[in-house]
Amino acid sequence: MVYPKSLENLINYYKKLPGIGEKNAERLALATLNFKEEDIDNFAASLEDVKNKIHKCKICGHLTEWEICDICKDESRDHNLICVIEDYKSVFSFEKAGNYRGVYHVLNGLISPADNIGPDNINLASLVKRVEQAEKPELILALKSTVEGETTTLYIKKIFENKDVVISRLSYGIPMGAEIDYLDIITLDKALEDRKKISE
Repeated sequence: MVYPKSLENLINYYKKLPGIGEKNAERLALATLNFKEEDIDNFAASLEDVKNKIHKCKICGHLTEWEICDICKDESRDHNLICVIEDYKSVFSFEKAGNYRGVYHVLNGLISPADNIGPDNINLASLVKRVEQAEKPELILALKSTVEGETTTLYIKKIFENKDVVISRLSYGIPMGAEIDYLDIITLDKALEDRKKISE
């Protein structure tokens, strides 16, 4: 054992974070040692707060500390324009871009028969209810261009077939297989602006 047990434990927990390898985990753990006691207490409290207070909005599935997220509560937004995305990280990407004034629906996954993930395993039932309650709804499908993304897109299109729902998808200027939350703001804005109707 190179490090004292408590420090080794901290390193191992940092390694659980995405993109953090052995060296970066060691740097972060050693840097943590230099925190003031107050900072350590606040850091620990922040971790507990995130774990205990953050949950999914009962309307859209995005992250919130309340029953309904701030976006769903915002009456200035167009609640008939619903951007359907795979996970909450994409919401943050669109919101940073700042030009989208509709609302979101977070699927929390994509249909993937190979992984035994079917329509009932993702947040689709509540999407159907939202669309039924909307006036002249438009769905913007902002899903990645993978087999799973395309399968989910086709399934959603099938659900709303022969219904008064406009369905569009982001422009194909987005690279194949790209993750929405890794796109730069300009690319994301342009894809949203140039979205293509696939059903109406």
